[in-house]
Amino acid sequence: MHGFDLMAILLNPEFSRMLIEGVKMTLLIAGGSWALAMALAFLLLTLRLTPSRLAERFVAGYVSYHCNVPTLVQLMLWYFGISSLLPDPMQAWVGEHHAEVLFSILALGLCQAAYFSEDLRSGLRAIPPGQEEAARALGNSFLGAMRHVLMPQAVRNALPALINHSVSLFKNSSLAMAIGVSEMTHAVKEIENTSFRAFESYLLATVMYLAFSLLIMAAGAWLARRFRVVAGR
Repeated sequence: MHGFDLMAILLNPEFSRMLIEGVKMTLLIAGGSWALAMALAFLLLTLRLTPSRLAERFVAGYVSYHCNVPTLVQLMLWYFGISSLLPDPMQAWVGEHHAEVLFSILALGLCQAAYFSEDLRSGLRAIPPGQEEAARALGNSFLGAMRHVLMPQAVRNALPALINHSVSLFKNSSLAMAIGVSEMTHAVKEIENTSFRAFESYLLATVMYLAFSLLIMAAGAWLARRFRVVAGR
């Protein structure tokens, strides 16, 4: 039976290398899927606000699907299911370019876009109707009013919810382990299997996830204060 010794992991060069590589991969997946999700969220919100009923129903169906199907199932559907439907040359190209990482970013980004779009829609609803009317009266097109007047206010209103879902996205990056991505949770599990120090290994993972989540929340609090300062001028 081992006594508690966290340094046995931290001071081991091989374990430290595995942890660093795992953190890098986690940040890559979380950052890539966040960027994809945010870009799609703005697109989905814009589509939902157009006069087209078809576009509105498409976005509503998209949000319903991604909010009601477990993220892990969506991840496996993309990696094991949809990837098998690709043409052979594309499958070969994806396989040569870290398919598990690409599909992790794609699946997590598409899923999180549904939550981000709803956050932004709630933020947009909090804007007085007169804002849009004033923007259009000044000669802005629909897209111009959205970009220059409404969206900045919607982001500010939705910032707390966006930060919470960003933290959730970061934590959900650990699901990529299920399709073989060597991210932080996978690295910790490999360390535990080699060192036979389960408590120290998973304690370390807990501390690292907590630290990164608190950093995201701190960044969100800083942005919220900055937005308040800009809005108050």
